[in-house]
Amino acid sequence: MIAFCKATLVTTTLVLASGLSIAAQQPLSIQIEQAARAELERQMAASGLTEPQVEVAVVTTRAAPACTQNVAIEALDTRSPLRMRFLARCNDTPGWRYEYVVRARLTAMVAVAAAPVAANEALTDAQVTIERRDISNIADPITTPEDAVGQMSRRMLRPGDILRGGQLSSPVMVKRGDAVTMIARRDGIEVSSAGEALDAGARGAMVRVRNANSGQVVRMRVAGPGMVEPVGN
Repeated sequence: MIAFCKATLVTTTLVLASGLSIAAQQPLSIQIEQAARAELERQMAASGLTEPQVEVAVVTTRAAPACTQNVAIEALDTRSPLRMRFLARCNDTPGWRYEYVVRARLTAMVAVAAAPVAANEALTDAQVTIERRDISNIADPITTPEDAVGQMSRRMLRPGDILRGGQLSSPVMVKRGDAVTMIARRDGIEVSSAGEALDAGARGAMVRVRNANSGQVVRMRVAGPGMVEPVGN
């Protein structure tokens, strides 16, 4: 009799534990939302966004059959927050596989134009500010004013426009035919000579320079307006 009671108790405990495990499983839509949020937070952390916030919603309304196991959630396509695809898979026998679409809204503190900016105009401190904006469909927002000030806009900007890396470029500091100063530094000693730029370039660009004294053509890096330096400087 005692053995029977113990067996009954063990069986009842297993049934209750199994039932509690299934009941504890969150609704599939919540599991997918959590998976999407985790993926987006990983991407935002890697991108260096400032104060990012995310809102996630499962667009697909398909109701999935019950699953006695934990449903596996797999990211299929997370390139665009506006349309992310996830696969939900149940490994029961027979199991099931369903695809779900998730839409997310991302906001962050980003650089925006504070005043009109003409095309090919270098941005100033007064023309750049920081605001929270929706960047769900913007892949390259600039996050700090320092990364924008001094850069040139490839197109006209209106107040409130989000500043994007692909729309800005470094101003040209050396033009072809310019007289430039060639500066070399070693062990605290600086030597300069005159040269002629054979290419145009922004700061950090590699250009060909003809030494005015020797006539030798060398490749140098643009260090500033009218200044170039050896690559290893």
